Amino acid sequence: MKILPIIICGGAGTRLFAESKNNLPKQFVDFGNWTMFQKTLDRINSKIYLPPIISTNIKYLSLVKKYLKKYKINKYKIVLEPFKKNTAPAILSTSLLKCIKSSQPIIFLPSDQLISDKVRFNLAVKKNAKKIQYKDIFVFGIKPTEPSDQYGYFLRKDKSIEVSKFIEKPNMQNAKKLVKKGALWNAGIFLSTKESIIFHFLNKQKTLFNQCLNSVNNSVNKNNLVFLDRKSFNKIKPISFDYAILEKIKNIKSIKLISNWSDLGSWKAINTLFKNNRFKYYNNKNLFIRPWGTYRNLFKGKNFLIKELIVKKNGCLSLQKHKHREEHWLVFEGKPEITLNKKIIIAKIGDLIHIPKGAIHRINNKYKKPVKIIEAQIGNILKESDIVRLEDIYGRIKL
Repeated sequence: MKILPIIICGGAGTRLFAESKNNLPKQFVDFGNWTMFQKTLDRINSKIYLPPIISTNIKYLSLVKKYLKKYKINKYKIVLEPFKKNTAPAILSTSLLKCIKSSQPIIFLPSDQLISDKVRFNLAVKKNAKKIQYKDIFVFGIKPTEPSDQYGYFLRKDKSIEVSKFIEKPNMQNAKKLVKKGALWNAGIFLSTKESIIFHFLNKQKTLFNQCLNSVNNSVNKNNLVFLDRKSFNKIKPISFDYAILEKIKNIKSIKLISNWSDLGSWKAINTLFKNNRFKYYNNKNLFIRPWGTYRNLFKGKNFLIKELIVKKNGCLSLQKHKHREEHWLVFEGKPEITLNKKIIIAKIGDLIHIPKGAIHRINNKYKKPVKIIEAQIGNILKESDIVRLEDIYGRIKL
């Protein structure tokens, strides 16, 4: 039996653009003629899958349809939520559609993830879909690249695929302990069946089940669109699938995903992506020479700009601030001395330094080796004119 992909596409991307209400959700952000929604659709472009169902908020309908058309996805169904209620209602209400058979294998996919090896991913999906039994839920885990407080984790029983414990976004101290114990990041990808999902919600979330069922039963269907009932859906309390179900049931099975994975949920992850691919963006037009070294504009997105800074030996940027933007600096070579307001930071390779809007800052390189930094600027105005220089060793302050 083919596998039904349900794409969860309702996130707002507030971790990246916390100050703005007008930025695109992360899954629709153009990172250079591609989006994460596109990458998710491309991942399910395989004979093992049925046409997708997309669960999203009604305000994203035009965006979803635009990209489905752009990527030439002709067969699909879209389930439209009138309010944001987190992943548990999204997963349940979509699973309750009458067009889905009870024994149908389903994979629930976040729309905002990158998985480098889609062939290996789909082999893992196909292999484990054959093993699904009644009541089964498989969760996908990622080996952490570093301790992080941005992800949920789970532990597995010794030499087993069974999950022993879920931990939702621990602090950094506990994250370090979990990584040492061999915990995996919870990727938010789930493989199950319709009957298994319904069984667990009926047993653990009866009120939520009835509210979602009412919302589906009273929905309005127009061609391939399902408009969930507003009155029923509004009664639902927002809750994640992890809290609602996974942390309340036993015998959950895991699939360790052997592939490079990222949800680009932080500017460090985005800067790292551009650092690894920066040579693709090199050309004569985007190179700018300054007294302290050089910079390149790698990519201009909506309300963000990615740059590469190279600060030569004894190079020193002006002591400056910005009125209209914040910045995130990822150090990937050298040992910069960074001024941030009243602090002096000796940054190491891999450090991410956040420069808030209005903060006084500069980079100074006192060593022979060049300092190399990927800089993400975020704001409505991303021009050189938004530099207010306070001190400058090259005499560039206008009196």
